[in-house]
Amino acid sequence: MQFIDEVKIQLKAGDGGNGASSFRREKFIPRGGPDGGDGGRGGNIVFKCTKNLNTLIDFRFKQHFTAKSGDNGRGRNQSGISGLDLILLVPIYTQIFEEETLQLLHDFTQDGEEFIIAKGGRGGLGNSNFKSSINRAPTFAQKGEDGEKIYVQLQLKLLSDAGLLGLPNAGKSTFLACTTRAKPKIADYPFTTLKPQLGVVYIDKHEFVLADIPGLIADASLGKGLGDRFLKHVERCGVLLHLIDCSLPDVVESYATIRHELLSYNADLIDKQEVVALNKIDLIDPKIVQKKKLALEKFIAKNSAKPVNVFKISTATGAGVEEVLRFLYQKISQHHERK
Repeated sequence: MQFIDEVKIQLKAGDGGNGASSFRREKFIPRGGPDGGDGGRGGNIVFKCTKNLNTLIDFRFKQHFTAKSGDNGRGRNQSGISGLDLILLVPIYTQIFEEETLQLLHDFTQDGEEFIIAKGGRGGLGNSNFKSSINRAPTFAQKGEDGEKIYVQLQLKLLSDAGLLGLPNAGKSTFLACTTRAKPKIADYPFTTLKPQLGVVYIDKHEFVLADIPGLIADASLGKGLGDRFLKHVERCGVLLHLIDCSLPDVVESYATIRHELLSYNADLIDKQEVVALNKIDLIDPKIVQKKKLALEKFIAKNSAKPVNVFKISTATGAGVEEVLRFLYQKISQHHERK
């Protein structure tokens, strides 16, 4: 599933219908009074949050949205029908910003939450509303108000049960491809993944959403490389799966680099549930793999308050992958229970 996390759209609420200028005309009533009805209200534009969406892809090909206008009033005091509200569905954790000032207008956090972003114009009053003792036959009728128009920017902090972390070429995209039906681009050069990718993992009759977040490098929190554009997605991943390329000379340094960037961006990220796996174990001697595993576990135990198991996997051969997925699902279940 392609992940669209930021879009700019134009919204126009419906205009109010015009009031009618009309007079009663019936047999034997030669001087019927004014009977112009009011115009209908224009439709609002409403954002509604739903847990059934994980991406803003519905806004990729359409950026202009207009709600229905209200009908004009008619004679015999008939009011125009109000325009229907236009409801736009967005995922949980979507943020709405005013485009020019980037002022936060709303932040969705709960399923079913609604927010009126643009109000429809009020309908105009018919001439029957302007009858008085001085003017018994007003011909004036009010025009409907214009609906509100606004340009907004939608931003989605990635909503997934688990997120894949690691340096470029750690094997994250390969892991996503071999555990889900997602088809991310895979190549042997850094920054192959330029957009977050989502996939659904099925393990032991359970399922969860896994996100491949583009590789981070040193000083990513300061904007280096792909920068902090993707660190924001880590904030709303329930559990983190940290993949480390076992063929690198110093796996401890690789782990410490990512942890430092998480801490620099947002200290709360350090407290997230984490699963660590040494990947590409098929490329080096098993004894060296075990040595690196022990060194990494020793470093984590020394620098973390939470004990972390280090798994050994190979996305190329599938070794150890199911074991990691089962453990990852346990952590996700624990995270949901705490929430």
